[in-house]
Amino acid sequence: MLRVISALMVREMITRYGRSWGGYFWAIAEPVGMIAMLSLAFSQFLRTPPLGTSFILFYAAGYLPFSFYNTINSITSTSVTSNRSLMHFPMVSPMDAVIARSALQALTMIVVTVVVLFGIDMLISEPIRISLLEFISACLAASILGLGGGTLNVVLFTFFPFYKNVWAIVSRPLFLLSGIFYTVESMPTQVQSILLLNPLVHVTAQAHKAFFPIYDGEFVNLGYPIGLGVFFYLLGGALIFRHKSYIIENA
Repeated sequence: MLRVISALMVREMITRYGRSWGGYFWAIAEPVGMIAMLSLAFSQFLRTPPLGTSFILFYAAGYLPFSFYNTINSITSTSVTSNRSLMHFPMVSPMDAVIARSALQALTMIVVTVVVLFGIDMLISEPIRISLLEFISACLAASILGLGGGTLNVVLFTFFPFYKNVWAIVSRPLFLLSGIFYTVESMPTQVQSILLLNPLVHVTAQAHKAFFPIYDGEFVNLGYPIGLGVFFYLLGGALIFRHKSYIIENA
């Protein structure tokens, strides 16, 4: 199984990024561009960011773990579709493709995160002080949630093709509702109770705690996104195992 997953990861790497550095460049340029645009836009309207003194550091702290979730979920959701030609080999299963794609994306995001934070550290005047354990826990929770949601989406996309459009519409506002460019405490009380239903709010708040010790984030409960992610993964995996042939033929 490990050999199959490793081979799928190598194949995916070549297919997605090509044999040149250009493919990897865009993997890094996308989050960098998003963080830069957020920093530029909000710096025109606010004198200081919600936490700290650096707009770019505040938005990077929230956006990077969100990207772990978003990209892993998106990549995992199309695992079987992208590798359908290989599914007819008896040694390759849909779950192999799910694990391979999500693992490669997680490794890619780790590299992207290191490069982005190193670049920010070079740009801002004050050195970055980070609680590494808290930030890793935020990225790990986001990755588990993305893997679980993506695994379940493999099934839902196959059995309910219209759900792809529904998911695209439903997931689009997550960027605005996940506490990337604001803190939950700055919102009205009624809005806070709604925002806390979003597991990604707990992830981004945990990341903000890692970079800004002054921020308490007492509401953070990483067990919520991790529990959801594990539940979705087990449910999706069980359904993929049960309906393997149908998913391979119709994904």
